[in-house]
Amino acid sequence: MTAYDIKRACFLTVLTVRAWFGLAAFDLVMLAGFARAHERVRRCRVRRRLAATPSLEHIVWAVDEACVWYVKRAPCLQRSAVATRLLRRYGLPAELVIGYRPLPFESHAWVEVNGLVVNDRPQYQKHFAVLERL
Repeated sequence: MTAYDIKRACFLTVLTVRAWFGLAAFDLVMLAGFARAHERVRRCRVRRRLAATPSLEHIVWAVDEACVWYVKRAPCLQRSAVATRLLRRYGLPAELVIGYRPLPFESHAWVEVNGLVVNDRPQYQKHFAVLERL
């Protein structure tokens, strides 16, 4: 294993730990209700992108990996809120999208960057009406 591989593994581990703590923070905020969680995502601004920031793919991977190690199953809203906040933290203009399908009723949340779904399947854009973009 090269020094680069070790550095990359450490970086991805730190990113995954940040995502894990984001999942825990979401659960704590949800104790105060959906409105509070909604407000936290809405108020989170895109930070300036630095040269040494992770790629979009690495951030989404870290959130998925954190969900594997989380203490409970993370629903789509939780995963997407955490991914949105983490992507914005690293300078990517992420939008949390909440959509629904009327018959049979189903709701779903996903993340888009520049109009492309980044943490889920793109067909949600076609088959779900958008309730809100945060």
